[in-house]
Amino acid sequence: MIFAASAIVGAMVPHAYATSASPPKSATAQKIEQALPAFSPSQQAAQRILEARVQSIGRAFNGDVGIAVRDVATGWTTAYDGDTFFPQQSVSKFWVQLTALDRADQGKLNLANSVTVGRDDLTLFHQPIRAMVLKNGGFTTTMSDLMHRAITQSDNTANDFVLWKAGGPDAVRAFLHKNGLDGIRFGPGERLLQTRIAGIEWNQSWATNNGFYTARSALPTEVRRANLERYIADPMDGATPRAVVEALARLKRGELLSPASTSRILGIMSNTRTGAQRLKGGLAPGWNLAHKTGTGQVLGAMQAGYNDIGLLTGPDGRSYAVAVLIRRTSAPLPQRMAMMQDVTRAVIDFDANIEHPPIMASRPLPDRPLERTFEQPVQRAVAQPQRSLADELAPILSAAHD
Repeated sequence: MIFAASAIVGAMVPHAYATSASPPKSATAQKIEQALPAFSPSQQAAQRILEARVQSIGRAFNGDVGIAVRDVATGWTTAYDGDTFFPQQSVSKFWVQLTALDRADQGKLNLANSVTVGRDDLTLFHQPIRAMVLKNGGFTTTMSDLMHRAITQSDNTANDFVLWKAGGPDAVRAFLHKNGLDGIRFGPGERLLQTRIAGIEWNQSWATNNGFYTARSALPTEVRRANLERYIADPMDGATPRAVVEALARLKRGELLSPASTSRILGIMSNTRTGAQRLKGGLAPGWNLAHKTGTGQVLGAMQAGYNDIGLLTGPDGRSYAVAVLIRRTSAPLPQRMAMMQDVTRAVIDFDANIEHPPIMASRPLPDRPLERTFEQPVQRAVAQPQRSLADELAPILSAAHD
């Protein structure tokens, strides 16, 4: 626990105790601030180094990129263009699986149920499952298997099938809203998303032939470019890098799903096959990455959406949420991948430079935001004037230093 305590407590105390004039800190607040110091000088130095490296990586890249890194344990975050909405593309499959698991946690969806994917369920672009559907007239499996395919293979048809069984786009948006995941949008599903980006209407017959490519190619180049630019400027499936790393951190801390479902989705993401040379290409020995990639449409040399998000975890279990989202770029693929790998290496170097307090190794923080650790003690102190806030926070402060 290495936040400045006054900021946390100030956010928890009811508004009746606050004034626009910013009154002097109370004796209690001063005691808490002294007992629970901010980041140490060495930690601040490491943070400045990582901030500088992230900024340098972002500025040097030949394209529009957003980068965010969040220390899961402390909540400290740094970003380059972290508050702009970037196209997610297949990164959005992550939110579909979280929604499905959330419904399973509520007993509203049985992931072990047998389901059959048919011709009418097929989509477009990358869908390895299509061959089995066409060969056998359908493919029978489980929802759990489709979730695995959606993440590890980025199978569009598997993902769309899970999406509609989980309640459709509105259910995903409701999940995001319920959990306060602002800064993340969800589109209309794979078929409608891709055809709207191109500026054409979906025809289901295209799922089994090259009709989509033919229809898109028939559009004048200037029309295609205008449609793609419109999408880039205001992506219907957009997300900000800061919002993505906050969500990843909250998932890791057990705030979005049950413990079993949290372990399940992170396990699936750890087996992702796509993007082996994106963030994953920068891993050091002993480190692992649970991640999801996203890749968008191309027009000429320009691509709209080339992404990777995930949780980097070191040998000692300390984790970092990382998001690298490219809005547009014409950089060769090796340059894009090298940039992402540089971000991974910068985070690993940061981890090597910071102090690892014993609490991180021997007593993990509760699986909830740090602010909530203080919420109940503050509320009790306000409701019971006979007990001081220092008394209520004493057990927490003691745990922070043992």
